[in-house]
Amino acid sequence: MLDIQIETIVLFILEQQGLLASRIAKLGEQQDSLQEQPAISKISELREAYREVGRDLLKLLFFIEMNAIGLRKILKKFDKRFGYRFTDYYVKTRANHPYSQLQQVFKHVGLGAVVGAISRNLADLQDRQGSYLSIYDQPALPLEDSVIVSLKAAVDRLTHSTNFLDFLARHAFIMQEELPSPTEEDADDQRYHFMSLLLNLANTFLYMVNTYIIVPTADDYSISLGAAATVCGIVIGAMAVAQIFSSVYFSAWSNKSYFKPLVFSSIVLVVGNTMYALAYNMNSIAVLLIGRLFCGLGSARAVNRRYISDCVPLKIRLQASAGFVSASALGMACGPALAGLLQTNFTIHGITFNQDTLPGWIMAVAWLIYLLWLCLSFKEPSRETEEQHTPQEHNADQVDNDALENGLAQPLLLGSEKIQEDEDGDQECDESEEPHEDSRRPVTSIASAYRLLTPSVKVQLLIYFMLKYVMEILISESSVITTYYFSWSTSTVAIFLACIGLTVLPVNILVGSYISNMFEDRQMLLASEIMVCVGVLLSFHIIGGYTVPQYVCSGLILFVSAEVLEGVNLSLLSRVMSSRLSRGTYNGGLLSTEAGTVARVIADATITLAGYLGESRLLNITLLPSLLICISSIIATCRTYNSLF
Repeated sequence: MLDIQIETIVLFILEQQGLLASRIAKLGEQQDSLQEQPAISKISELREAYREVGRDLLKLLFFIEMNAIGLRKILKKFDKRFGYRFTDYYVKTRANHPYSQLQQVFKHVGLGAVVGAISRNLADLQDRQGSYLSIYDQPALPLEDSVIVSLKAAVDRLTHSTNFLDFLARHAFIMQEELPSPTEEDADDQRYHFMSLLLNLANTFLYMVNTYIIVPTADDYSISLGAAATVCGIVIGAMAVAQIFSSVYFSAWSNKSYFKPLVFSSIVLVVGNTMYALAYNMNSIAVLLIGRLFCGLGSARAVNRRYISDCVPLKIRLQASAGFVSASALGMACGPALAGLLQTNFTIHGITFNQDTLPGWIMAVAWLIYLLWLCLSFKEPSRETEEQHTPQEHNADQVDNDALENGLAQPLLLGSEKIQEDEDGDQECDESEEPHEDSRRPVTSIASAYRLLTPSVKVQLLIYFMLKYVMEILISESSVITTYYFSWSTSTVAIFLACIGLTVLPVNILVGSYISNMFEDRQMLLASEIMVCVGVLLSFHIIGGYTVPQYVCSGLILFVSAEVLEGVNLSLLSRVMSSRLSRGTYNGGLLSTEAGTVARVIADATITLAGYLGESRLLNITLLPSLLICISSIIATCRTYNSLF
């Protein structure tokens, strides 16, 4: 029965390929006639006709992907019910057979040819300024059409192919529709402004520098104000506490404007950093904490992420998302490195400038310069097109292709109306089962967003919570731990943290270019969770002396594994999260940010509370919750995806 259904699907795919090929051939005849008598209006119509073929091809690719997922689910169900690896037998006997229909579901030579034909013809119809080079002579043509970008992404996903930029961009968790409507494409082009995008990335970079520049000196600053060294956990975490609230109101504010929240963010950060620096001369730990709270209230990462999602055209959104993550990683590395260079001590008009206060003064000046640049160069995107874009337009566009979609809705199994959800909680296809008229409507509250979270999404958020918790424990207590065990100076701690931050990009290059093409995402997910757990276990001080190699190696294993885990986890999260969380105030990016921020707050509070038991016990006490949370996430992962592994 399964063989017959697969054959039915494959024949339908071949039939649709033939129809698409016929349409392309007819358009090619029209294109040849235009070469003799060029007409701008006709060229524009022809280009849009090719795009329409591309949109129908994309739907066919989605259909293939849906059935490939269904096939895996059916085979998993057989394995589960029989207690026997039926999948191994089925794939082995059919994958390499000369008449195998199974290969057609996973290998797409014909579809690649159709994608190539659409790409070449769209490229030829562009204004080439007298050039006769083809896509074969110049493979990296600039400004690819958004339809082609979507087609390539869909083909890569089907063939499980990825690259460095794609893997890096996953960390941004910018949820978006696979193929926007033409109205949305035009709106993106109108709203996009390169300098505004650059200012958003600069804001991201400066905020990460601001977050981590105090880490090497926070314990010394606390001691100089009469507090315990472990109060550094509260000092560092105060920024994250405020960010829990700022993420919500900045996300809501970005519904109306991008410029005003960025201006407000810059002003609040200038005030917060100034208060942080003045706390030394005022000898007030309260002023220090209030200054850090102000810095957290100025966190505009929700605006930065939202700008990329809403205003950057699809054809460069991948690069913009990767730029967002790169700016964050670079800021994370530059913050501690900059703190290591500020080893000086002088006084001007009674105001002290030393390694504790200079991070505040440096960041206050940096935000002032940024504010000036922002006021001179930022361009507020137009929202007229967006306001006119109503759900009825989407419904009208949907009706135009009912014939194709009705054909694509054929069930994989006889008598089945939809793929049954796996009993083990694996819900890859949940999003496709939403009512279409509601699938684009954004949610209006946190409670509504929470109700849309399926068990698999909750597991992914738990994993995200775990990795942010263990990373924050490692980074925030590094200065106290290394001073107690190894007597490291501020400069040494800064170098260690900077080196850890610099591993982000090389690790993503390795994983994105090679490892992700060799293993399934969920295999990488479990492996990286286990490696995080190994890093935590190696960090414990059990017997004997605690050595620098043990601390550095365990820290690197933990941090690198957590970085890999973040990219894979967010990639899976974007697949199983409802499409209704791709837009609006309470979007998927906000939920993941809140989960990570709460993890950081709890981690920093754990450091300060554990400090009351003494610095000698700090390391093991803070690592114990990390280990428990990590084990819990591994168990949850195995329960959710047990059949796969």
